[in-house]
Amino acid sequence: CFLYTHTLITDPGLLGSLDIEWKPPPSGQTFNECTVKYRFEYHSAGDRDWKVIFTKKLKVRVGFDLSRTAEVRVQTLLEGRCTEDVEVESDWIYATFQVPLRGKLESEVQNFHCIYHDWEYLKCTWQPGLLTPHSVHYGLYYWYEGLDHAVQCDNYVQEQGMNIGCVLQNLSQAEYKDLSICVNGSAATALLQPLYVTLRIHNLAKPSPPKQLVVSMPAPEELHVAWTPPSGKTPPQCLEYEVQLAEDHGEDKASWAPVSTQMETMLTIYRANQSHTSCVRVRGRTNMFCADQGFWSEWTQECFSVSRKEDKQLFILVPVILSLSSSLIMFMLIGQCKKRSPAGKPLHASAGC
Repeated sequence: CFLYTHTLITDPGLLGSLDIEWKPPPSGQTFNECTVKYRFEYHSAGDRDWKVIFTKKLKVRVGFDLSRTAEVRVQTLLEGRCTEDVEVESDWIYATFQVPLRGKLESEVQNFHCIYHDWEYLKCTWQPGLLTPHSVHYGLYYWYEGLDHAVQCDNYVQEQGMNIGCVLQNLSQAEYKDLSICVNGSAATALLQPLYVTLRIHNLAKPSPPKQLVVSMPAPEELHVAWTPPSGKTPPQCLEYEVQLAEDHGEDKASWAPVSTQMETMLTIYRANQSHTSCVRVRGRTNMFCADQGFWSEWTQECFSVSRKEDKQLFILVPVILSLSSSLIMFMLIGQCKKRSPAGKPLHASAGC
């Protein structure tokens, strides 16, 4: 059994990244003919799974949720001639670390929420804790690998003179890394508990809606839909799109139905019932190749509707401006349009429609 003298955990003030260091087996135990490496495992108290690192070094830096106890364990692994080429494991040694928390749990900020808009800026917002006095002053601090020290927000969102959010820009170097955030508060009459959060901002990305949605009808039973990627810094190859179709069934209320989720920016929809009015909308989000999750954009604000007029066999394209806050109404006033297009050619929005 080969053990260590102790394991040391230190906090360099990086809002969650801790340094863990241990010593090798005692010098009296020689393993000249074996490879010595270490299995290091860690998690925050309450997590079911342990994260694992294999290393030959005696020090690692890993991230924790500092609102909970950091738990680590290390063991030595030997393999080579001294063990007859069989891997031998030592017993585990354990260590824990807990930041001294101040204030009651109810004094921590509530409803902390962040969105990475267009891969350009991160906006985080929160609400005061339940036991927070009106005189509280909140501050947000952040750190990611590459920064020498934790940095305070320099662009706060305020409400009635209180900081209730922060906008962080120029975070491209933090993409696909852990971004550690702490929101703490100070008040003259109470101690407030800080909030610690670790984010992956690429999983919080929300793009703008797709642009230049155009719908045409190359045949009576077909709708051809095309659009362009949204503005902003969202990589086009990182986007997927959802297309929905709504049809007006006369007296029945029209409802949106998903048609496709895809990475391409065009789609042909085949319509079984050509006499119904159809309306198409599109939205986008980061795809699985660039993020584990993300937020859908808003829907395209222009809903392009195509209907068939039975008496003259004409196909008319009508862009309808939809209010994002009101209900979507599929009843189209075709008779108010002054311009009509030949079958198969799109008619773009005009003042007369």
